[in-house]
Amino acid sequence: MRVDARGFTFEVTVGGPPDGVPVLLLQGFPQHSGEWDYVVPTLHAGGLRTYALDQRGYSPGARPTAVADYRIPELVTDVVAVLDALGLDAVHLVGHDLGAVVAWAVAARHPERVHTLTAVSVPHPAAMAHALSTDAQQKARSSYIALFRKPDKAEKVLLAWHATALRKLLGGVGDTSRVNRYADPMREPGALTAALNWYRAMSRADLAGVGPVAVPTTYVWSDKDVAIGRTAAEACAQNVTGDYRFVQLPGVSHWIPDAAPGALAEAILARVGGTA
Repeated sequence: MRVDARGFTFEVTVGGPPDGVPVLLLQGFPQHSGEWDYVVPTLHAGGLRTYALDQRGYSPGARPTAVADYRIPELVTDVVAVLDALGLDAVHLVGHDLGAVVAWAVAARHPERVHTLTAVSVPHPAAMAHALSTDAQQKARSSYIALFRKPDKAEKVLLAWHATALRKLLGGVGDTSRVNRYADPMREPGALTAALNWYRAMSRADLAGVGPVAVPTTYVWSDKDVAIGRTAAEACAQNVTGDYRFVQLPGVSHWIPDAAPGALAEAILARVGGTA
């Protein structure tokens, strides 16, 4: 379905029992709401109503051109506006990758709209800041961001030769058809630039502005994640004041919703089930 909010049109994939407990799912880079395809059947069977949002830059009808339009406060306000448009006072919130960054910020700034939080792969921004300042390995893991922040050059590198580099980045999501499902939309005019603008708009001030999270929270991390190391993952607990669970998935890559959908769905159900 399409949802109008803040002068934009957002794509939202809705499923599950109409009277089910509402769950909002936020996608990461460089994917879209389809990354939840393998997760939601288990959530639906558990009685949850899911709303998978293609966020700003990923919904074609919500693709402003200015880098500043992709700052975290704008992304957070989008989520709240979409909830308003859907008539949802509060939801169980789930976010993967950069969608997790937005989810952390929504939970910190608008706890009245969030029953629980399940953050996947990317920890609280303060935990990332801690790791980047203390852990040389995390600095190396995050070095790709320097390329992503370079206008034009990043697009040329990632899209060259039929998006070979982008497809390689997505290699952990599954077979070729799965890789293509994410890579092909990024080849549409303006799509990859909009997605990369999330990185270009991020500032230390915005990241530092994400305070502690008081809602019940589960953080799901995989120990084969090439982007997020253990230092950042374990520092996450220090930034949650509510009930906190750390779920580690051994042998799983960064692409948890694709690579371990069953384990992720069970972690979400366990978190939601404690408060539903």
